[in-house]
Amino acid sequence: MSMPGGASGTKAADEEIQKLCDAIRDDLEKKAGRKFTDYTAKEYKSQVVAGTNYFVKIDVGNGQAIHARIYQPLPGQGELTLNNYKADLKLEEELAYF
Repeated sequence: MSMPGGASGTKAADEEIQKLCDAIRDDLEKKAGRKFTDYTAKEYKSQVVAGTNYFVKIDVGNGQAIHARIYQPLPGQGELTLNNYKADLKLEEELAYF
């Protein structure tokens, strides 16, 4: 059980999480300064705020991962955005709040 406002436990990524990752892919590649040949959401945590923060581990190939923080506002309150990311991580590294 998570604390109110805290991040959830880690869950396996599903089609909806992959769609969120696909939507911010161009922005993430631009900010990271490279194109990803592999790009598969593996797991995620969520945090309910005035919308939802998603912390997603994305497999970018060769045992490497990127952790992305994606903000999905409430309906009609703005657009999906990449708020932050951590690059050059190993796929085994634990997904954590950042």
